[in-house]
Amino acid sequence: MADQVAAMCDQLIKAVNVMMDAETSQIYRLEALKFCEEFKETNSLCVPCGLQLADKAQPAVIRHFGLQILEHVIKFQWNNMQQQEKVQLKECAMQLLSNGTHSILEEESHIKDVLSRITVEMIKREWPQHWPDMLKEMEALTGQGEAQTELVMLILLRLAEDVITFQTLPTQRRRDIQQTLTQNMESIFSFMMAILQLNVEDYRKLKESPGHELQARAHCRVAVATLNTLAGYIDWVSLVHITSGNCHLLEILCLLLSEPELQLEAAECLLIAISRKGKLEDRKPFMLLFDDVAIHYILSAAQSADGLAICKKSSESQAVEVVERRYIFLKRLCQVLCALGGQLCSLVGSDVEVEVPANLSKYTEALLAFTTHSSQFLKSSTLATWGALFRHETLSKDAVVVEMAVKYLRACMTNLVKAGFPSRDDNPSCEYSRVDFDSDEDFNSFFNSFRAQQGEVVRSACRIVPLEAFQIAAEWLQYQIASPIDIGDTTSKTAEGLCSLLSPSVVQWDAVTVFMECMVAHIFKSLEEEKLPIDQSMELLQAVLNYETKDPLILSCVLTNVSALFPFVIHRPHFLTQVLYKLFKAITFDIGQDNKVPRTRAVKNVRRHACSSIIKICRDYPQFILPCFDMFYNHVKKLFSSDTTLTHMEKCSLMEALVLISNHFKDFAKQKAFLDELMASVVAEWTSDEMRHVLWDPALFLSFVGADQVVTEQSTEKDTAGLNRGRLSFCLYAMLGVVKRARWPADLEEAKAGGFVVGYTPAGAPIYRNPCTAQFLVLLPNLLALIRTHNSLFVPENMARLSETFSRAHEVMDAEKNVVLGLPQHLLDIYDSPVYRTNLERMQGFFTTLYDNCFHVLGNAGLSLQQEFYTIERLAEEIAGSAFVSLDHVPDHRLRPMIRVFLRQLVLSCPQEYYDSLLCPLLGPLFTYMQQRLNVKWQVINQRTSINGEDQEEVVCQESQVTQEMLEEQLVRLLTREVLDLLAVSCIARKVPEPAANKEEVDEEDMMMDSVQTVSPAQPTDELTELGKCLMKHENIYMSLLTLSFTSLSWKDTSNCHRTASMVCWTLLRQVVGGNLLPEAVTWFYTSVLRGLQVHGQHEVCNSTLSQLAMLIYENLRPRYMELRAVMTQIPNISVEGLDQYDRRLMDPNAQKVGDKKRKDQFKKLIAGTVGKALCQQFRKEVHIRNLPSLFKKPKSDKDLQNSGEPLGLAALFVPGE
Repeated sequence: MADQVAAMCDQLIKAVNVMMDAETSQIYRLEALKFCEEFKETNSLCVPCGLQLADKAQPAVIRHFGLQILEHVIKFQWNNMQQQEKVQLKECAMQLLSNGTHSILEEESHIKDVLSRITVEMIKREWPQHWPDMLKEMEALTGQGEAQTELVMLILLRLAEDVITFQTLPTQRRRDIQQTLTQNMESIFSFMMAILQLNVEDYRKLKESPGHELQARAHCRVAVATLNTLAGYIDWVSLVHITSGNCHLLEILCLLLSEPELQLEAAECLLIAISRKGKLEDRKPFMLLFDDVAIHYILSAAQSADGLAICKKSSESQAVEVVERRYIFLKRLCQVLCALGGQLCSLVGSDVEVEVPANLSKYTEALLAFTTHSSQFLKSSTLATWGALFRHETLSKDAVVVEMAVKYLRACMTNLVKAGFPSRDDNPSCEYSRVDFDSDEDFNSFFNSFRAQQGEVVRSACRIVPLEAFQIAAEWLQYQIASPIDIGDTTSKTAEGLCSLLSPSVVQWDAVTVFMECMVAHIFKSLEEEKLPIDQSMELLQAVLNYETKDPLILSCVLTNVSALFPFVIHRPHFLTQVLYKLFKAITFDIGQDNKVPRTRAVKNVRRHACSSIIKICRDYPQFILPCFDMFYNHVKKLFSSDTTLTHMEKCSLMEALVLISNHFKDFAKQKAFLDELMASVVAEWTSDEMRHVLWDPALFLSFVGADQVVTEQSTEKDTAGLNRGRLSFCLYAMLGVVKRARWPADLEEAKAGGFVVGYTPAGAPIYRNPCTAQFLVLLPNLLALIRTHNSLFVPENMARLSETFSRAHEVMDAEKNVVLGLPQHLLDIYDSPVYRTNLERMQGFFTTLYDNCFHVLGNAGLSLQQEFYTIERLAEEIAGSAFVSLDHVPDHRLRPMIRVFLRQLVLSCPQEYYDSLLCPLLGPLFTYMQQRLNVKWQVINQRTSINGEDQEEVVCQESQVTQEMLEEQLVRLLTREVLDLLAVSCIARKVPEPAANKEEVDEEDMMMDSVQTVSPAQPTDELTELGKCLMKHENIYMSLLTLSFTSLSWKDTSNCHRTASMVCWTLLRQVVGGNLLPEAVTWFYTSVLRGLQVHGQHEVCNSTLSQLAMLIYENLRPRYMELRAVMTQIPNISVEGLDQYDRRLMDPNAQKVGDKKRKDQFKKLIAGTVGKALCQQFRKEVHIRNLPSLFKKPKSDKDLQNSGEPLGLAALFVPGE
């Protein structure tokens, strides 16, 4: 036998060397791998060969393979081994731990790792019942030296990870082990603490004495392993163990923060401990960390680490680099301080009566030090804690926190400035950013969210110190206005002397603008009117209005400051004309170049910005602007007639602003006359004969907009088609502006007096009229015609009319593609380049906007006109005859706006009395059609991704083809979500469940024993909306709704599956359960849910909602439909006995009832066979761990489980190693 083993080992060694040799060809490597795997699976010499290969005379890679063989035997053959073989293997494993390794500093970490895995795999199978002395044996091992002590720590850590963190073993085994660990936790903790203290002391003694460096490093290695193991336990053990002995553990950890080799691991442990939730009473001892000693250790560790976090790259150069370990330690310390702040905010002002600590100022200074650190990541880590302090009811009134709020706001003057790009060297932050971010784009997206969080905290600080905040903002803005413009080294690409996004002046203006907006928003909420700094704010506004710049990026910031300060103008009305003048001037802003050149995005943004500011002022302060209406209107007329550079959007924005002011005439006749005058040219154009012909005929339409012409980019001819497109766009923008903004007065009396009320409904509600209705009714026929024509553009004969130039005119635009696919936009240089667009891009943009705007107009019409819109004769037929025409040809990306922008709005704003006449005739056919359409598309996607389709995948696809497939799939997914969202909005009235008790106070025992699962209520509480009830009266409609929602459960979209299963399916089905459903239908509904489990069951969230839904259907319908049992019996591996028992309890009124949770668990077990496996799990070999005899329950006594006297059943199996 020994010869056989030796021969086999030789072959295995050769195979491993072949596999690991970089020069080996792929074929040989695969053969060697196959040989090794087959040996592990089938050979009876696994254990002797594994032991021989694991001998420490062998090279590490061979030993590792030998140990892997032993691990494989324990994982997959343990249940079939004889008792004697198990004992022998256990003895050998203990021998390996005891003397199978080199010294602690020489041994490879992967050897230590696999040795600990072998032991843990045996513990998982045999402890405590068959191996009661395991902990004692581990303790004995630590007496043999540092190498063994480190291995024991690795074993204890891995055991905690497998049992508690990853829960990779069956429930009963997990409970047995967890219970035993918990019972012995006091001794385990003391054991680990003793080892830690002993090794730290030895390390400190020896590291100073010459000639003992290796011994010192060995002790250090053990201390590190012990800290790592503690970290795996601190997370879940009872808080008592962490805080016992007056927080002795935390004290040791604080002391270790000053030990460079151990500080990082100590900080990790400290962080996990202080981040613990649990009963407030149990967390009270954490306040000890605010004592002088602890705060001192944390502060001094932070200061020394900061000094060492940056070092010179070489003695000659000035260049520096970040020392990664020190920097990570700084991050952990920062998190420790933040977690400490979290405990402080939870405990102070709560029922457990904790005083504000005397050392609060030291603590906040430490936190501020991190907020002012060069690293942007460290700055951002402190934000949540500052926010919590500034919002805290008790702490925010404390003098220390009030003073800190001012210091924090001063720090923001630096922190809001976008600096620290990893590719640059113009700021101390850049060094740190190179460690934290992969690219400038990565940094940019981080900084944008960081700044948004800062805004929140600035607002909170402004509540506490509003006047000081104003003072800081005013000084900063005045300073910025007085500073000369600094372009920096990154000038604009288009015009000399202009800034780019990264110019020093731009980033400074940008920062002060953000600060200003946050501050003004809150100063009005925080101060009474008489305390507002009106005069100072007017002085500031005057300075901003007087500031002139030709730089578009800076002008944009100036405009934001004007808008931000506008609320103060209400108190000094004579400033209004100056403000409007400044904004009007910006609408026509240009860099004074030749008008033929397209504008840069920055210039376009300034103009758009000015329009938005005017609309915002007119929306928020219409009464205030009303006296200036004539001046405003005349100015707009003058602009329209004289300035040829105004775009359609700019013109329509100004029209919108005028409509907003006109709402405050509060006089129907006057407002209608104004709107008629404003829209006269649009109405004339839109209803002209020429337009009618164009809008009603697809061929004429294509010719009118130039989509059937071949155009070259260099063409210099007059662009009639472009002007025509402009005419159409302007009409629609203007229509939308008026329909969206024209309203009657909110006050009923004012509406009556102004002539807006024309009658009352039977219920007594007033019926209003909108001054723009007459216009809208004149414009509507051609609008519907345009929608119908647009839909028919996708019919093959009209697609064939597109010229070669515009053959892709209806495809998704590139920018939208990136949004759909979730690809990042490169934000940094887009403001510079002129917005050159090809003819094709222009045409794509035109079609997209035109189609969207048609539906925006219709969507807003119901909201604005209400009764007058819904009483239009034959409205349902008109809409169906336009929006629903040729849908088979309309692509997915065009259907989305129809559903989201139009139908969703229609459903939300439609009064109940029009459900039958309008919504049922529209939604019924639509849902039927969408169900069929989407089902076909999802079948195609499923076939593409099914296992059987792999043969076709062999063909190497072009990258563009793959991207196109991804795009199509994502569009189907988005369209599906829109359709199901429309269904939910139409039918489901959400009921918000009661919030749970204070989250902080989850009972610790529960948290330990089971991972916390969100428990859904036994029956969903959602009800049908009134519209839902109306739709359910029509059999064909409710069958469409049910078919759509149940079919969608097995489409490959987890978020949709979860939402539909939890909200929609049962709420709909419950309405018809009492009726006479056919057995086939009931079976189909039930199998649809099981099919959903097959597709999505591997996702915990979907599994839970689908199981819940399956159980609701089964329990409610099984008594009447025997067929459901037949479906159940087809589930793979179902326990028929278990099913009989479940059915008996369900059907027999006298049967003993079980609790909800138990019933759910039983049902989940029954249907477990339907749950599909994730791809990554499909080819994994199953590990089976058997349950051991139950640990008999006995009264809790003080003695250890191991010393319980009587051997537990087979306890004799693992006698301690002699």
